[in-house]
Amino acid sequence: MSDDFARVTAVEKTADGQYEGAVELGWDIAGVPNGGYLLAIAGRAMAESIGRPPLAVTAHYLAPAHVGPCSVLVESVRVGRRTATLTARFEQDGRESVRVLGTFGETSGADAVLVNRRPPELPPYEDCVVVPSSSPPWPALYDRLAVRWRPGDEGFMHGRPTGRAEVAGWFAFSDAAPIDAIGLLLVADAFAPPIFNIGLGPGWVPTLELTVHIRAVPTPGPLRCVFRTQFVQGGLLSEDGEIWDTAGVLVAQSRQLALTPRQ
Repeated sequence: MSDDFARVTAVEKTADGQYEGAVELGWDIAGVPNGGYLLAIAGRAMAESIGRPPLAVTAHYLAPAHVGPCSVLVESVRVGRRTATLTARFEQDGRESVRVLGTFGETSGADAVLVNRRPPELPPYEDCVVVPSSSPPWPALYDRLAVRWRPGDEGFMHGRPTGRAEVAGWFAFSDAAPIDAIGLLLVADAFAPPIFNIGLGPGWVPTLELTVHIRAVPTPGPLRCVFRTQFVQGGLLSEDGEIWDTAGVLVAQSRQLALTPRQ
């Protein structure tokens, strides 16, 4: 796991069910801390409280967070032999910003029985498009990552959207460190919204709800990712993601509900 990512998502237990941490500078999009990053902080506190990694987590974003100290208040709902269900409140300055519900436990490690999809076809990592750094108008988050897009999917950056609500590419930390289950919570929210490629945006796309299913621990190396939007209706959009490791194993799935872009 990335030493930098581990540091900026670290929490300390200060009381039963209470963990303290900090939202660090530079893990943001247009000055607003990334939702996957906030979920990783909360998810780490929950995992440490029960001693098990996440299997499925759902976050509801109630108010924007900011750089500075934070608290995660964890409560057990049910603890069984294989899985445990927890809730958590992510708070800053006495105000709740994120509410999380999650199931934690170990995957079985058994071979796949049914996989109806394949990893996205991508050129080698070195041949994909480097995501710009935080030089305006690109998010500071990308200074911490080594994300590369499938050639063509960056078309919206140059006023040439593809016409298809899909973005694919490779995810890696800038220090090339392995990615664990907590890291996958960040991966699920680290790519540009697919709707940019149908001419909606770029602009701020506030996440209302984000769900991540952890299917396996990734093998070392960049992750193949694809995110698609099939429905934009009533001022809301949904986004579905698949994350695959270098062995061709599906390691995570995600779905989020968000508001359509604010310019």
